Amino acid sequence: MAEERTPLTKTQFLGLTALSLAVFLIANDFTAFSVAIPAMEKEFNSDITTVQWVINGYTLVFGVLIISGGRLADMFGRRRIFFIGTAIFVFFSLLGGLAVDVWMLLISRALMGIGGAMMWPAILGMIYGLMPEDRSGLAGGLIMAVCGASNAIGPMLGGTLTDLLSWRWIFFINVPIAILACFVCWRVVADDSPEEVRERIDYAGVTALTVSLFGLLVALDLAVDFGFKSPLIVALFSIFLLFMGLFVIIERNAGKDALIPQDVASNSKFFAAGIATLLLSVVFFAALLYVPQFLTKVRGYSAMASGMGLLPMMIVFGLVSYVSGSLYERLGAKVIVSAGTVCMCAGMFMLSHLHEDTQYSSMIPGLMILGAGIGLFYSTITTAAITVVDPSRSSLAGAILYMFQIAGGALGLGMNTTIVVMAPDLPTGIDRAFTVNAYLALAGLIVCILFVSGKTIKVEIEEEGIL
Repeated sequence: MAEERTPLTKTQFLGLTALSLAVFLIANDFTAFSVAIPAMEKEFNSDITTVQWVINGYTLVFGVLIISGGRLADMFGRRRIFFIGTAIFVFFSLLGGLAVDVWMLLISRALMGIGGAMMWPAILGMIYGLMPEDRSGLAGGLIMAVCGASNAIGPMLGGTLTDLLSWRWIFFINVPIAILACFVCWRVVADDSPEEVRERIDYAGVTALTVSLFGLLVALDLAVDFGFKSPLIVALFSIFLLFMGLFVIIERNAGKDALIPQDVASNSKFFAAGIATLLLSVVFFAALLYVPQFLTKVRGYSAMASGMGLLPMMIVFGLVSYVSGSLYERLGAKVIVSAGTVCMCAGMFMLSHLHEDTQYSSMIPGLMILGAGIGLFYSTITTAAITVVDPSRSSLAGAILYMFQIAGGALGLGMNTTIVVMAPDLPTGIDRAFTVNAYLALAGLIVCILFVSGKTIKVEIEEEGIL
């Protein structure tokens, strides 16, 4: 008998549309500001070392606080935390757009990360909560498809607003999108706030983890400029290790109130997905950084044109992400993430053969294969990670997985930059870095084959006698 899947209701469809707008808001904000940095430098008479913290500061705060945001969403209700996070995001977007000096700009942008860290895990939890269980693969595909499209649109939208209006409109455009998303969510997404919150906030755990992750991410960010032997970098890594050890001790004594509860901390399938995400994020972020660098500094492309050079990768990423949802429902997680990892490895190898005379047209096949791998991997690993934990932990699980992604990106930035700087020229450095990334993808493939698994909906349906 043909397999039947639960159709989506009008309410579910409207809810997914609103939450997709919220995903667009956050994903677009990660890339839209990259092309506006020169305009900000000029207006505030600053330099790139300072203004780049428009991107770094937001990412740092977002990455440090996202696990705490996921825990709050599971404890107090995802819709409630989403509304609070969105209010913070919009308030500081307005302040950033009205900034009178560079420090007001950077502080506002960093504090937007607090709102984003509350919104993202709440959005993930609400999307998986809205979908019928046998359509969970579609949820992961939808999230990553919107992310891929948003990341691709970000530089073009940011550049267009900067050229036609002002970089300030990159902040202001967040306001109507956020208001619309909140209004639809308020109307169609059920309030999931618990009548009584029995768990307490693990303040000691939040503090220890925040300080630890802050030390790690700042160290990885500054290591590019100061070197890993710098006393500052050594001190920051020491802070990371010290407070991470303290966090582990605190969590063991916190019981059911732990920031990362025991049922999640001891879930080997979940953390296998996390390790695979960390390894493959090195590959993804390396492409995002160094393909535009090659096009700008070696081939002489403009900033906007070099950003558009990523379109073959990002478009395929978005399309494949959506298709991978239905593939997950038929084939399960292991097959899809393994296929995605193989494509990422192949794409990196194809892009690694760069030299001064390399034409952009010869890079397109590698970019497309890499994009297909990213689309298969990220949408499926998200679903696999969230479905192997209890549904009450879905926001926390999504937050931890995203933390692995940010940590992988930071590690990749430091590693790839070191390889590139040590090379005699930029094309040779990128060649070597991309080759190392391809081998890391192979390591990720081993993790995926041996340890990654998620709910295979088809098998479960057959066991229940529906087929």
